[in-house]
Amino acid sequence: MKLFKRNRDDEPRRKLTRKEVATRIWNDRVGYMMVLPFFALFVCFTVIPVVISIYYSFTDFNMIQDPNFVGMENYTRLFLRDDIFLTAVRNTVILAGVTGPVGYLMCFFFAWALNEFTPKVRAVLTLMFYAPSISGNAYLIFTLLFSGDSYGFINAWLIKLGAINSPILWFQDTNYMMPLVIVVLLWTSLGTSFLNFIAGFQGVDRSYYEAAAVDGVRNRWQELWFVTLPLMKESLMFSAVMSITGAFSIGPTIDGLVGFPSTGYAVHTIMHHLNDYGGQRFEMGYASAIATLLFLLMVVCNKVIQKMIRKVGN
Repeated sequence: MKLFKRNRDDEPRRKLTRKEVATRIWNDRVGYMMVLPFFALFVCFTVIPVVISIYYSFTDFNMIQDPNFVGMENYTRLFLRDDIFLTAVRNTVILAGVTGPVGYLMCFFFAWALNEFTPKVRAVLTLMFYAPSISGNAYLIFTLLFSGDSYGFINAWLIKLGAINSPILWFQDTNYMMPLVIVVLLWTSLGTSFLNFIAGFQGVDRSYYEAAAVDGVRNRWQELWFVTLPLMKESLMFSAVMSITGAFSIGPTIDGLVGFPSTGYAVHTIMHHLNDYGGQRFEMGYASAIATLLFLLMVVCNKVIQKMIRKVGN
């Protein structure tokens, strides 16, 4: 079903000559001057550090002596001689593969549901859902609920009900650590992406739904797929980037729950491995190799998500 016809802006454009590009830049020079401060900061504090980190990943550097170029030695060590790194990759893929997509869908559907309420009710509910993500260490309430002694709420109730005879060390037992961490991460996942979706739904003109009804849309799911999602592609993309970034940078929350390092490296992630070698052992060359692989993994995930979002509404 096609609700919107392709216009001239969607058609391929001819390649501009250098003179035409220069002319457009000069005509829009005021806008470029306004963008220049941010662009300069972005290059200085993002692009250049990334390039330097990639260079250091091919060196042996301890922050005291000059970097010593070692080629692919750090990467060979990562994949062939560092078993903990492979464990970190597996844990990161599991955590990011669950909390990223599930958290993204939770943000979207909660925002979709809240959009149906009146503004006052929607504001209150939005605050209630958003509060855990802005409340600092609010997730530490789970350390009280799942405390490893008989005073923990969960252990106390299970003992009272006769389900267990002795307290369970929830955040020290490798059988429970991964599921509990996933639950806590999902509980705190309604953050920036959630607010972005709320704003995106508010920006959809109701007249599009009326036009869609004339064109044959008969239920809310068709409205969502053929009208709402195509008009929210920018919001979808921004939220996807934020969700991916958050899914791969979950180290601090895990540290607060299970400590560092976790028992048996059960929830040890790439971020933990990076902090270990970069922040404690000061093996900056090796840490840079870990950071480079994490960066490439996030870029690949972003590209895959972008390709999927482009198909929305088709």
